[in-house]
Order: sequence, then structure tokens, then C-alpha cells
Amino acid sequence: MKSILLIISIVLITVSCKKENALEAEIAGVNTDIKIERFDKLFAQVTAGGLQDLKTAYPFMFSNKYKDSFWLAKKADTLQIQLFNEVDKTFSDFSNTESEIESFFNHLKYYFPEFNPPRIITTTNDVDYRNKVIVTDTIAIIALDSYLGSNHEFYGGISNYLKANFNKEQIVVNLANQYAEKYTYHPVRKTLLDEMVYFGKLLYFKDVMIPFKTEAERIGYSKEQLNWAKANESYIWRFFVERELLFSTDTKLPRRFINPAPFSKFYLEEIDADSPGRIGQYIGWQIVRAYMQQNDISLKDMLMKRTEDIFNNSKFKPRK
Repeated sequence: MKSILLIISIVLITVSCKKENALEAEIAGVNTDIKIERFDKLFAQVTAGGLQDLKTAYPFMFSNKYKDSFWLAKKADTLQIQLFNEVDKTFSDFSNTESEIESFFNHLKYYFPEFNPPRIITTTNDVDYRNKVIVTDTIAIIALDSYLGSNHEFYGGISNYLKANFNKEQIVVNLANQYAEKYTYHPVRKTLLDEMVYFGKLLYFKDVMIPFKTEAERIGYSKEQLNWAKANESYIWRFFVERELLFSTDTKLPRRFINPAPFSKFYLEEIDADSPGRIGQYIGWQIVRAYMQQNDISLKDMLMKRTEDIFNNSKFKPRK
């Protein structure tokens, strides 16, 4: 009997892999054929005589409240030159990142045919890591100075849990997250469960759109943090349920379990120090995954579903 079950499992896995490979080949055929515009290099090399042409080509990169003298002084500033040099060193070859962005856009176009790829423009923004990626309907701006590597000297005063993802591998993940927010229904989030399911939707969006990135990369965890979350899934769920936190509107709960932090705040010595931050996002991710497994529904429709619909029809059971 065990041998028969094993054979069935192997057959099912093989069929599933073939379907996934066929789907990925179809998506690759979308071919959005993007081009990266290296504004950071153009600005680093601009001269007084060429500034006006650069402003004409990129008017949205220059605030009207500053005169040309301001921009020329900024370009010649010693610290700015050092920033340009470090970005140029890290991103001397942009081909891999460009391929990842194109693959992401191919997926996005496949699932959302109305999507039109924007201009992709790279820049520096004085390590304003809260605005690493900015997306509009027509442009996507990526600040490369927030992706120089988590141990870079420029990030010395930034908390470890934040700079852990300041590496080039996270560029497409952050870009995908910005689009996930654009395509996801965003009602008023009152309860902890609302927050969990909302961020679970964003993470599931990344499952579909950037399958070439690891699970850990999609959520921004280290491998060890992801393994901890998986190993303790049942305990975390029991903690939320037994303390009646899921439907609580306590405004402190997102800070404890949803927002970026060095660890999640269970207020238990034996668990807090080992836990990664944003553990509520992780559980929400598993709820949405369970919902998609249990229901025949498109990604687009799922992203519009209310918290109650997803939770009640997910049949979610944590790993044991």
C-alpha cells in the first residue's frame, strides 16, 4: 500500500512540475523587453552645458524650487561622488537585476493584461531607505544606494533588522511589493486578522509574480528566520487563538506582530529573542496560500476578497 501511495505521489509531483514548467515557458513568451535607464550615471557625469538636456529628459527628477547651481553643486559634492562610485562599483553589471525585473513584468503582464511596463529609472537618494522604490503608472524609480549590501559602511547607523535586506537581490522583491500594493484591495484594516490577511495577499502576489526568488527573499527573512517561523507555526497560531488576538482591534498588535522589527513581541522570554519580526505577516501568508489551495479562484479575484471571505474559506491548519 505504501509503495502505491509513493508512486501516486511521484506521478502527481511530476505532472505538477510539468504544468509549472509549461506555464513559466508561456509567461517568458510575453517578453516585455524592458530597458533600464541609468539616471544615476547620467547625473554623475553631467556638465553645466548638458544639465538642461538632462532636465528635459527627466523633468520629474528635478524640483523646480532649486536652481541649476544647486544640482551642479550636489553632483560635485565629495560625499555624493563617493556615493556614485560605490553604486557604480556594486552595479557595474546590471544584467542579472534587469533580467529579474523583466521576468517579473512578464508575469505581471500575463496575469494582468492591462498592465503596461513603465520606464525603469535608477537613481541615488542619499540612502533614504524608506523610499527605495517608487512606482507610478508610467515610471518606476529605484534608488540603488539602498542596495549596496547589508554590511556596507554607509549603513553603519541603521538597525540590523532593516539593513539585512539592503542588497541587490531584494530589488525585484521590493518592486513586486509596490505593485502588489497597487493591485490589492485595501479596506480599512481594523483587526489583527485584517492586517495578517492583507500582508498575506501581498506575499502571495510575490509567490506568483517572482517564483524565481526564494520564499525567504520574498518575505525578507534569512533562511534561519524562515525555518523558525515554519517550525513554530502551530505554536504561533495557538498563541493568537488562545489569547483572542485575531479579531482584536488593539492598535498595539500591528507593532508587535506586523510592522518591521528585530523580533516579534510575544512578551515571552523563551520565544521573543529567537522570533523574527513581522510574524503576523508570515501567518497571513499561510492563510492566503491555504485559501488559494481550497478554492478555484483567480489571483485577481482573490486580491479583491474581504478578510472574512478568505479566512472562513481557507480551512487553514498550521504546520505541526
